[in-house]
Amino acid sequence: MLTFYKEKIDKPEREAFLVVKARKLAISRVDENDMLLGNIKDFFPLMGDIDCVISEKGMSDRYVLCWFDDKEDDFSKAWRRLTGVRFPSGGTFVTDKDKKRTYNASFEAEKGKLK
Repeated sequence: MLTFYKEKIDKPEREAFLVVKARKLAISRVDENDMLLGNIKDFFPLMGDIDCVISEKGMSDRYVLCWFDDKEDDFSKAWRRLTGVRFPSGGTFVTDKDKKRTYNASFEAEKGKLK
């Protein structure tokens, strides 16, 4: 599960506006300046409106993504976070026979706490 917050530097958001369940989250470091590229595969919203992220307006906004690392045994050390997240190309979705959408999206992030 990934939790989305709108990035506001002066007054950080405390309430998530979107929670999604994803099959896979892949992140790679681009350079020594912490720039990260990532991909969220096969996800769907559990809470909130996904359209605000993958729409044209949402592509210009910045987000904070948070999740728990399920490989970490110590719950207090399992919290992971990406900041300055942008979805420059929006996202794509497929619709199944029950009209449920499954999304895929690539993103860029300025910084991340991955360990």
